[in-house]
Amino acid sequence: MKRFYYFVACILLIACASSTLKYEKAKELETNTEFDKAVRIEGAEVSTSGADVAATPVEKNVTTPAPKATPSELEKNLIPEKKSDVKTAVVKPPEKKVVAKKAKKEKKAEEPAAPQRRQPEIEDDAGFQGRRPLKDPFSVGEVVTHEVSYFATTAGTLKLKVEPMVAVNGRKAYNFVTEIKTSPMYSRLYSVDDRVETFVDFETLVPRVFALHVKESSQLREARMLFDEKTNRATFWEKKVTEKSGAEEKKQAWDILPYSQNVFSAVFYMRNFQWEPGKEIAFRVADDEQNLIFSGKCLRREKIKTEIGEKNALVIQPKIILKGKFKPVGDILIWLSDDEYKYPLKIESEIKIGTLVSEVISITPGQK
Repeated sequence: MKRFYYFVACILLIACASSTLKYEKAKELETNTEFDKAVRIEGAEVSTSGADVAATPVEKNVTTPAPKATPSELEKNLIPEKKSDVKTAVVKPPEKKVVAKKAKKEKKAEEPAAPQRRQPEIEDDAGFQGRRPLKDPFSVGEVVTHEVSYFATTAGTLKLKVEPMVAVNGRKAYNFVTEIKTSPMYSRLYSVDDRVETFVDFETLVPRVFALHVKESSQLREARMLFDEKTNRATFWEKKVTEKSGAEEKKQAWDILPYSQNVFSAVFYMRNFQWEPGKEIAFRVADDEQNLIFSGKCLRREKIKTEIGEKNALVIQPKIILKGKFKPVGDILIWLSDDEYKYPLKIESEIKIGTLVSEVISITPGQK
């Protein structure tokens, strides 16, 4: 099931058990002193366009000026020290040489600068200005609700939400939320009530933090992950209690590649790209002490029937690349709406027994 997380956040675990696991120290699972010292998350009111954070002071999109050029050691030796009591004779070079040099400099200045690729270079440029999309597909208040079925039976619901923006360590961030719940019938077999909050930097579109809250029949789990853009270092903390093993804790830390997504932000991030049939788009993903590359190919355009009517869709087939090699992830297809929003309309994944299908049943547009 882990492979599915790389592309659609998390869907649903199918198993046999009873109601949600009970644990008398469940509140202690949420306590993480090390994480709380490193991360400050503050709520903030935003305008309907999602462009401004008013309640919390946030770093604005300010372009840092390039550092002034510093003479090299060789250049320093060529620059004489200024001495007020010494008169230095200045010999002017021939006029022709000065004109020639000036003309050469003017010619060089007229040459257009080579266009800079958007970073990282593996990502597509279309529809972006630097790291920001020209048209933001997300709006605060947006909710995409899916019905998840297994063997043609409703197993639960998946919600992808854009909640009010926050400030993470003083920087404005999207608040992307994924919620999964089993249906009443399936809850008798296995109960799932999971929520993931992913905070993605507004300017760089790089995830800063995610917080995972898991309440299931066989486990209770709290996980936190921090991506440090300055050091390109990821830290992951997990506390869980299972019926089989009791209480456990885990911490992971590893170096990540710049501009990496996490497994929960990936399904939101892919909506920023301009998908076209035949086009392949790639971006980096960091998870479980590994650095991966998501590679998705747009297979075709097609119309699909949904609970909210017939929709034009782009069909995406994802793959992952690990250590330079394609890693099989099974048969997974993702349908995105063929419009400026790229709403996830349908997700289909073959598993060991049967197929999980997640289809849209409602879309609540965000505030404009």
